[in-house]
Amino acid sequence: MSSNSDRVNIAHRTLRQAIIEQALKAGTKLPEDEIGRHFSMSRTLVRTVLAKLQAQGLVDTYHKRTATVAQPSLDEARDAFAVRRALEREVVKAVIKRWSPATEKLLRAHVQEEEAAHAKGDVRLSTRLAGEFHLKLAELAGNALLERYLSELVSRCSLILAMYSRPHSSECAINEHSGLINALKKGDLPAAERLMDEHLSSVESRALLEDDLAAEADIGSILSRFSARVAG
Repeated sequence: MSSNSDRVNIAHRTLRQAIIEQALKAGTKLPEDEIGRHFSMSRTLVRTVLAKLQAQGLVDTYHKRTATVAQPSLDEARDAFAVRRALEREVVKAVIKRWSPATEKLLRAHVQEEEAAHAKGDVRLSTRLAGEFHLKLAELAGNALLERYLSELVSRCSLILAMYSRPHSSECAINEHSGLINALKKGDLPAAERLMDEHLSSVESRALLEDDLAAEADIGSILSRFSARVAG
């Protein structure tokens, strides 16, 4: 029997992936009872999961009887990217100071995962992996507070891109990540900061307002699909 903390972690990862990959679209209701049944969790634990997702900017619960997938506006999106740009510069500085062959190996391996997703034409997976590249950078910075704040922003920005992104080739982002790794390896801080700023500006420019409302989702089938992936 898994512990409560394990269930919370699995439920959080499952819902996060489903939201970022847009299987659960903006505005989709997240009923506590259905989530609880799927993960064999009490309402108290479900609320813990939803609170974590809310802290990451992925779920709205304010003054609502039922939590919903967040629907950030374009103004909120611009604010999120402005703050993220500043934090990512700090990450670049810290990673250069702590650079090692193990760091390079980890980042190169992640880019290979991105390339594999691109080769398969899996746009949703490519989007999630692109965000997770930045989470790995934040983890490698060695600053827990910086990692926490950037993790929340990356999750929020991933949701924004899932909602508003223009069609584009993920190959562009992969090449930008590879170029950034090269600059970090050389210890070239000005180049790394410039490449990061250009990369984030490129990512932000893909946002495009769409007025389509989210269709009602079959929460149970979506959770089953993503739970299997998380467990695997």
